[in-house]
Amino acid sequence: MCGIAGILANSTWHHDPADVARAMAFRLQHRGPDDQGWWVDSDARIALAHRRLEVIDTTLGGHQPKLSPGGRYAITFNGEMYNFPELRVELEQLGVTFSTDSDTEVLLAAIEQWGLESALGRAVGMFAFAIWDRQQRRLSLVRDRAGEKPLYYGLIAGCLVFASELKAFQEMPGFDRRIDHAALRLYLQRACVPAPFSIFESIRKVLPGHVL
Repeated sequence: MCGIAGILANSTWHHDPADVARAMAFRLQHRGPDDQGWWVDSDARIALAHRRLEVIDTTLGGHQPKLSPGGRYAITFNGEMYNFPELRVELEQLGVTFSTDSDTEVLLAAIEQWGLESALGRAVGMFAFAIWDRQQRRLSLVRDRAGEKPLYYGLIAGCLVFASELKAFQEMPGFDRRIDHAALRLYLQRACVPAPFSIFESIRKVLPGHVL
């Protein structure tokens, strides 16, 4: 279990995206007590943050957020790629070289080689991640097919904000804590709040098997 968070801020927002992303990630330290990191593109006003639980690659090679081999993509990833050894072999046959044993590095290389949609079609695992395309200046939020890993998002003060848990949004200036009564009714009926709802009106969940 790891924790991810981040913000894509608009040009008129007066706060520092990096400071907010770091504060959001601090709220998720119980999900990732082993390491923390953040990546910022000041021109694009985007900040990605990560709290890490060391599982597959326990070296510094597993540190996140991580850049793809060619530098086009930046990712903050929560979960596990079950078939990353097979994908790694396939990518190596295409000439890709790897410097770590991280499944995240393999996923990034797959996205850089085949594109996001095709790479996800080959990916087997449980995961939720945010990936920033530095070339197209596009942020994508991705959740696995079963929806095992959580991923929440919202538009707050004109900024797109995301995180693994709701408590991280408390660090976002202007966060609206109004309860979503439709979600509350669903909770009373089902003992859970199903996607795409969250208990807050301003926050939603990425649907399982979807890219936002």
